[in-house]
Amino acid sequence: MAKLYAKRPHRRAFLQVGLPVLAGGLGNNFAHGVEADRRSALKDHSVLMIFLHGGPSQYEFWDPKPDAPSDIRTVTGHLPTRLAGVRFGSHFPKLAQRADRFCVVRSYVPGDGNHDLKPLVSQHSLMGSLGAAYNSIAGPQNPVTALPSSLHLMPVAVGEKRVPPPDFGLAELQTATGPFARSNSPFIPGGTGPALANMTLSMPADRWGDRSSLLKRLDENEARLDALSGTEGPRERAMRVLLANTGKAFQLNQEPERVIARYDTAGLVSEASIGTTLNNHNFYKEHVRSLGRLLLLGRRLIENGAGLVTVNTAFVWDMHADVNNAPVKTGMDWLAPPLDHALSVLLDDMEDRGLLERTLVVVCGEMGRTPKVNDKGGRDHWGDLGPLLLAGCGVPRGAVHGLSTRDGSRPASSPVTNQNLLGQIWSTLLDTQKLRLRADLGPAWTRMLGYPTIFT
Repeated sequence: MAKLYAKRPHRRAFLQVGLPVLAGGLGNNFAHGVEADRRSALKDHSVLMIFLHGGPSQYEFWDPKPDAPSDIRTVTGHLPTRLAGVRFGSHFPKLAQRADRFCVVRSYVPGDGNHDLKPLVSQHSLMGSLGAAYNSIAGPQNPVTALPSSLHLMPVAVGEKRVPPPDFGLAELQTATGPFARSNSPFIPGGTGPALANMTLSMPADRWGDRSSLLKRLDENEARLDALSGTEGPRERAMRVLLANTGKAFQLNQEPERVIARYDTAGLVSEASIGTTLNNHNFYKEHVRSLGRLLLLGRRLIENGAGLVTVNTAFVWDMHADVNNAPVKTGMDWLAPPLDHALSVLLDDMEDRGLLERTLVVVCGEMGRTPKVNDKGGRDHWGDLGPLLLAGCGVPRGAVHGLSTRDGSRPASSPVTNQNLLGQIWSTLLDTQKLRLRADLGPAWTRMLGYPTIFT
């Protein structure tokens, strides 16, 4: 028995635990028939959230305030867009030429100036992640493709080594399920790690059949318990992942080289120019290398059946101008070109593939930045206004939603809160009217289904 699995011990262990990172005890999550019943409320839509971790500046992004005093208006200059009278920060020329294809929100209120994962995890989701909430309706796997329903991508998902500081929310993401079952946590792939390698079936189908039969015989009692509970067990789900070759959805080398090159952001900014002076220099470099690949991976997962995918950038958008973080102008020189390029390519690619009409793309951070530039050339934490871009399903094209005050500090009209943003996300993914008729969803969903949307 030991010899049979000696060369691939990781696959045996993988099957023994039933892919807990992915399945997480999925077999116990729903009573028989409830999952399928809840899935009937799913729309054939997806959401791709691009989370700019650290808190990007509304002034240097899409609300430059060119007529404000010099210590308030953008420090990087501004440029015209395809929309008459609308200007963006000067680091976004490619997005400016596509401004007729998405909506920028100039009245988005993140809510506070804390480093965390809002709106992905917040009081408005009852401190459960949006992925956990979505999985409680969709089930943790797409029943057709076996791909996880909800995924959270960080630079490690494309082979980088570092993750943002754990005390800024990420350490708790896997367990931030709030009122939802722990088994509903979103899947967080680790790039080159063993869990991802185990998601690809690399043996002939007949040999896999032999091993599958053997495992079933060895675990006959457990399988009987699964059958008695009326659920599909974790092992069965894990085998379905393998047999469906789900792991290929995570492999960027499945894309044509020209597509990979088109998304690539490595080299857009010289890593030598970033240097090693700032403590966060490695995050800046990983952002340059990884962002394009992360967005390509996000598109692949949406295309292969994922419902809710979050791309979490490296922790780089915190521009205080201190020992850790760059001043605003320097930081934007390093960080904005990869974002401008990769986001533009993503929108073009999704439009060409017909994905944008059924996918809501959300771009935001956990907060915005102070109206005044500090004496070191940085901007500090600010929760009363932040940048937000929306594109795709249900979003007006070529629009500016809401206005900010003259100093860019607060909404002057049509404020958009995190409740509104969550309302838009849930109305994109779910038949909310149908869900409101259910009595088994609990108070969390009762509350969230009451959030108003941004657009009707």
